[in-house]
Amino acid sequence: MADVHPSAIVSQDAKLASNVTVGPFCIVEGPVELDDGVVLHSHVVVTGRTRVGAKTEIFPFASIGHRPQDLKFGGEDSLLEIGSGNVIREYVTMNPGTKNGGMVTRVGSSGLYMIGAHIAHDCMVGHRVIMANNATLAGHCTVGDNVVLGGLSAIHQFVRIGRSAMIGGMSGVEQDVVPFGLVMGDRARLAGLNLVGLKRSGHDRAAIRGLRHCYDVVFAGEGTFQERLERAERDLTKEGPAAELLAFLKADSSRSILQPKLPHAE
Repeated sequence: MADVHPSAIVSQDAKLASNVTVGPFCIVEGPVELDDGVVLHSHVVVTGRTRVGAKTEIFPFASIGHRPQDLKFGGEDSLLEIGSGNVIREYVTMNPGTKNGGMVTRVGSSGLYMIGAHIAHDCMVGHRVIMANNATLAGHCTVGDNVVLGGLSAIHQFVRIGRSAMIGGMSGVEQDVVPFGLVMGDRARLAGLNLVGLKRSGHDRAAIRGLRHCYDVVFAGEGTFQERLERAERDLTKEGPAAELLAFLKADSSRSILQPKLPHAE
């Protein structure tokens, strides 16, 4: 049986699995689904068609599942899906999808969402993602597994962030970030590869060397960007993280690819 504090309000439409804890002054309204072992600390609000995976822990004053901050939203019956084993800290906001974005916002498992982090409508967020304090995803963003977003960073709508990328604190990101990329700057530029993240995720030296070579050809070689990309596809390995980088660069996107800062730029 779920453990619901007497001061909490839980809708009859909500489905609470076993071992769910709903703390003081929480509100669970609408067809919310809380899986086994979910913990809501005090003053949490979860609403709408929201599904929260097993053993996810949500801290006070988080607002989960309220209507999107989108003027085009017309009250459609959209969905917010949150995976298992997440830690969602104070004042985090996560919004459901819209009819213009596939009707679902999806957050993976085993993530850490620190104070004030925001995930907007129609975002697709991978597993083991860390969003530091007040990091923000605008609508329709795609974030790969193992990405780290530094505090106060802001990601423009429709931007893709590839797997294992790291976004520096206070960075404003307006263009797609390649897998394993390291990004810094108030109007962010690509600053190299996330080598620490690559090593932590178990990539061997040969794979990292191949990725660095690919990165150098694509972002620091001679010729136009398209010529460098074609050279990399023709001459370099088609395996491991280098192949993943090339596949990301070739994929369709509404945003351009974030580039390194030119050596002579101010």
